[in-house]
Amino acid sequence: MACSTEFIESVCNILAPLGEVRSRKMMGDNLIYLNEKCVATACDNLLYIKKLPVLEDKMSGCETGKPYDGAKDHYILDLNNPSFVRTVISNLWDELPFPKPKKK
Repeated sequence: MACSTEFIESVCNILAPLGEVRSRKMMGDNLIYLNEKCVATACDNLLYIKKLPVLEDKMSGCETGKPYDGAKDHYILDLNNPSFVRTVISNLWDELPFPKPKKK
């Protein structure tokens, strides 16, 4: 199920203090980019982030799930705590690579 426009706007508004935020529809889900790095997947009005070692302490006890069939388990961020969301995404952003340039 797709995300509502309101949900995507809410995610973008929460992350806006961290930099340039945009969303992109991709195969029924929405990818969320922060300063040109893909930081999250939004699906079914839930925000999924990769389970990386840098997040284990902060996200222990948080809900997990799969954003789509065949995906690995991801953490699910609770948007009711915007400050925590920004902290987690900021830590995640530091660990993620920039996308590879497209070949011409």
